[in-house]
Amino acid sequence: MAEMINVVISSTVSSFGAERRFPTDCTIFILKGKLELITGSTSQFMNLELYDKENKLICKLDDDEKTLGFYGIDNGMRIHVIDTDPSKKAGEFEDVSKVEKYEISNEDYDKKADSVRNFMKQNKLGKFSEEAQNVEERAKQKELAEEERSKSMKIGDRCEVKVLKQPTKRGSVMFIGQTEFKPGVWIGVKYDEPLGKNDGST
Repeated sequence: MAEMINVVISSTVSSFGAERRFPTDCTIFILKGKLELITGSTSQFMNLELYDKENKLICKLDDDEKTLGFYGIDNGMRIHVIDTDPSKKAGEFEDVSKVEKYEISNEDYDKKADSVRNFMKQNKLGKFSEEAQNVEERAKQKELAEEERSKSMKIGDRCEVKVLKQPTKRGSVMFIGQTEFKPGVWIGVKYDEPLGKNDGST
């Protein structure tokens, strides 16, 4: 049985490397076929170079009939794939923005019987669990209560702000409404004393 060796694979078409195991009796011809799946290069356009652990070029792997063992390849060495295909560009396999992505609407996804979401719903897991539903319902009730309370207030009203373990602060209401940073109705207060981050108007 042939000995297995660990080598690093690099290429001219990608900035990412990969570590793989190959048998020492693997021919360069067969190796190129395996490297197609790793690098995206086509074997007929591959030139292979062998580098030692200090990143020094040892030789070119230019005889398809010879084996890795013939070239004395050892663990930790690097095989560099030079892609000579003129249609290939460096980094073209790394730009995922050009990859067409499949998207499905929430409505269509809800109709799928074999989806993860449907499985979680049926088994009441994650956000569909009874506990999660209770938490969500309590949050909605709290938000509704705060909205109702805000209706009794108006800009210019005097108020007191009480925060746990802090002294009570007095001030004037400067803002009532929705914000961009968090959901719910927010009340902006300008303190009588020079405290806080702003004037309570935003």
